[in-house]
Amino acid sequence: MEDQSSYKADEDQLKDKLLLLRCHFTWDMIIAETEIPDLENRVLEEIMFLDIKYNVGIYNLLAYVKHLRGQNEEALKSLQKAEDLSQQEHANQSEVRSLVTWGNYAWLHYHMGQQAEAQIYLDKVKNTCRKLGNSSSYRMACPQMDCEEGWALLKCGGKNYERAKVCFEKALEVDPENPEFSTGYAIVVYRLEGFNKAQISAEFCLNTLKQAVKLNPNDAYIKALLGLKLQDVEQEAEGEKYIKEALTNASSKAYVFRYAAKFYRRKGVLDEALRLSKLALEETPSSAFLHHQTGLCYKSQISQIKFATNCQPKGQDKENINRIIPLAIHHLERAVQLKPTFELAYTSLAEMYAEAGDHRKADDTFQKVLCMKALDKEVLQHIHLHYGRFLEFHKKSEVDAISHYLKAIKIQSPSTDRDKSINSLTKLASKKLRRNPSDIESLSILGFIHKVKGEMNEALEYYERALRLAPGLENSAVIPRH
Repeated sequence: MEDQSSYKADEDQLKDKLLLLRCHFTWDMIIAETEIPDLENRVLEEIMFLDIKYNVGIYNLLAYVKHLRGQNEEALKSLQKAEDLSQQEHANQSEVRSLVTWGNYAWLHYHMGQQAEAQIYLDKVKNTCRKLGNSSSYRMACPQMDCEEGWALLKCGGKNYERAKVCFEKALEVDPENPEFSTGYAIVVYRLEGFNKAQISAEFCLNTLKQAVKLNPNDAYIKALLGLKLQDVEQEAEGEKYIKEALTNASSKAYVFRYAAKFYRRKGVLDEALRLSKLALEETPSSAFLHHQTGLCYKSQISQIKFATNCQPKGQDKENINRIIPLAIHHLERAVQLKPTFELAYTSLAEMYAEAGDHRKADDTFQKVLCMKALDKEVLQHIHLHYGRFLEFHKKSEVDAISHYLKAIKIQSPSTDRDKSINSLTKLASKKLRRNPSDIESLSILGFIHKVKGEMNEALEYYERALRLAPGLENSAVIPRH
């Protein structure tokens, strides 16, 4: 019994030291279990197709993902690769770079029940920290460590982006002209701005990308992102220059193709977008991002045909739409299969099911995505808007459509989808009011919309008209209180 209790005490002491380390096992990265296969796939794609100078971190992350999958022997092989690369790539600072790898080794051996081996790596960390004059025995405070943590968080998906941004900011405070820190920071700002436009301005995002391109003039990946951002801010011609530059660069081709495809899809040059998407898919056939983008290209082709035929395609146009719909569905189904938490791909897929006339599948898909946990506000607005449109135009259910447009609007985050929801609701309420000028609900909805826009006089006018038609309505649910 005594042996057991002393073993437990030793184990607890070891765990306390392990918790002091800075490595993937202590960074609290938020990864849903269903996201692990997609994360592993993206890490392997990066190793194979992204030409980066800093591969040590990606092998460390691969080791952590292998551990999450219960493949500890494979994880050890990845850490060995990280250690070998550390000697090659960072000979002048290999000890600092190795701290993360050694920390991961220590944790991995601990999880494998190999306490003595875990202690060996803990000692390596302790000795290096002391040698480099660090006050803590097991933690090193330096920009390279902040950067390593930033890259790991960035790779693990949207719920980790805010913390990744803080890590890169800390690193840049110490070394503002560092090309690697600048690249990581620009990527995370670009991603966050795409998520949450209210908190990061397009101008700030553009400036961080320009700074990263200046410090990394041969990095085709970051140039492609700058091209997309310029397109976002309506500087498409300038953006295309960077996209073309990135395409002439031999590095990171699979990644450049996917971003160039997105650029040309948004420009409306769909044949070129599809050509580039297919080239990228040849290299990375398991990319959920690419399958989504390819599905969106086909979806845009359908929209182009409908627009050109005033939504009444006949003959060859109708045949083309019927040919394209299954292609779009195939790629969008593949995207959600590869990444089961891919909310935007579910919305696009639901719309394509509706286009194919399969309303039940469309409805089920919208319901499935609405039931997902911890959806971002902007994503939720996007889903409610598109579900509302489906209910209004495909199911001809104006009441349910109104409910979803209202849900999108009541989420306070400013976004283009919120603006579109306001627009859709205004059109629908106005149409109902033309049919029945005494429609109290439509009057109160229009009052609510003017209130949301800050147009208080117009809001009062509509509310008063509604109240005149139904005295005692003040306490009714029909007058929105938001």
